[in-house]
Amino acid sequence: MITRAILPEAKFMLTQFRSICITGPRQSGKTTLGKILFKGKPYVNFESPSMQEEAEKDMAGFMKKYTKGAIFDEAQRVPDIFRHLHTILDKQTRRGQYIITGSNNFLLQEKISQSLAGRAGYIELFPFSYAELKKGNYATFNEAAGYIYKGGYPEIWNEELEPKKWIPSYLQTYVQRDVRLLRNITNLAAFNRFIYICAHYAGQIINRDEIAKQTGVDTKTILAWFGLLESSYIIFLLQPWFNNLNKRVIKSPKLYFVDTGLLCNLLGINSIASLKKSDKYGAIFENWIVCEIKKNKSNAGTHGGLYYFRDSAGNEVDLITEKNEDLFGIEIKSTKKPDRNAMRGLLYWKKQMPNSNLILYHGGTGNDSTAEGISLQSWNEVSNF
Repeated sequence: MITRAILPEAKFMLTQFRSICITGPRQSGKTTLGKILFKGKPYVNFESPSMQEEAEKDMAGFMKKYTKGAIFDEAQRVPDIFRHLHTILDKQTRRGQYIITGSNNFLLQEKISQSLAGRAGYIELFPFSYAELKKGNYATFNEAAGYIYKGGYPEIWNEELEPKKWIPSYLQTYVQRDVRLLRNITNLAAFNRFIYICAHYAGQIINRDEIAKQTGVDTKTILAWFGLLESSYIIFLLQPWFNNLNKRVIKSPKLYFVDTGLLCNLLGINSIASLKKSDKYGAIFENWIVCEIKKNKSNAGTHGGLYYFRDSAGNEVDLITEKNEDLFGIEIKSTKKPDRNAMRGLLYWKKQMPNSNLILYHGGTGNDSTAEGISLQSWNEVSNF
């Protein structure tokens, strides 16, 4: 079993808060992490209809059984539990009493902000990162395409499952459970079409009006549906870098999928070989690198701070972020031997922000540096960022 990189951060959070909330995509390993952190404490899964019914019938009586702590899984399904936890945690102020997990970020954040503000810490657990796979001796592919195609869902790796068989079932479960819990969508066919259209926008600046036109719904609905996909950890939106560098910067976000295995499946890519031949490979490779950096930052307890830069003249840098208070401009190219044209965006960024660190991740295996100070790094070096 792979030791999750977020484990030290999660243990530390338990010493700081009376309870912690672990959220993240469905099947990302939240339950397993909770049981490791709270070994021997009661585990309650509210996805069980009988457990949900018991709690909803008499929440006060139900909670009396767990005064010494517990793991409450998918707690957003019983919203009244947060009010009762508020009362318990006000009376018992010791650290690390409860772990709350859920795959719906919006509902959990809403309930925590209403009832548990200051009483609950908050961590996000994503599917396996390449850094975790590498440390756990699961790194068996010689090229990035293998990891991109397989994605990071723990069950696929632990059980050696075939993504093209497992992921469609995952998607169906997502639509049936999570979407309907969040929003009463009457036109599920249009929503499913929207998810597939989003896959074709991976790594691109989104055009909401165009997506609405392709989906057959209005722009207001598209905005709401983007919120659904973000809240349930199917996608994340990378916001543009804003400062006084250039007032003509593009203001729309870029769209990325939390898991590239899921992205490949939505695009009809059913093998590593077909992925490598796909005209979408460059965008998918970029999605994977950006997502790996996002996972690494989250596992280290650092949230946010990821942006992209693009101005109206077409100057672009795929990722702008900070690490140890240093600013980084990162370009991502799937080619094994990036040429000078691939560095154009970074060279422009260097002129505007001369103190930035510059990295270009590529699909090859060698590492080098240019006279302009750009560090050319292989895809497998992303585990160190």
